[in-house]
Amino acid sequence: MRHLPVLALAAVLLSACQTPTASPPPAPPPAQAAPGVTPSTFSMPTGSGCSGEVERFQAVIDNDLATGHTTKSVHSRVSGEIARARTSCSSGNEAGAIGQIRATKARFGYPG
Repeated sequence: MRHLPVLALAAVLLSACQTPTASPPPAPPPAQAAPGVTPSTFSMPTGSGCSGEVERFQAVIDNDLATGHTTKSVHSRVSGEIARARTSCSSGNEAGAIGQIRATKARFGYPG
């Protein structure tokens, strides 16, 4: 019977080794806008003339892709047309670039 306190102490110590440790709760997911909604961090590019028009339309089409309002293939086609307008603009053809942007918007259903 003299071993009973020693055995009880050993049992308590061993049971302490078997208790599960509490893990920290998982980190919450990063804040995201709901699908189909423009995030609050979106800002429309500023600028004047054809360069402003080009950058604003590119921002709109990029946002439409990110929010699921357009497909990758449509985004690629529109971005290609925007790139041609950007080239016209940078070569000094302001009226031509703005005309290209307006034509692309009309072709893909964006307001003028």
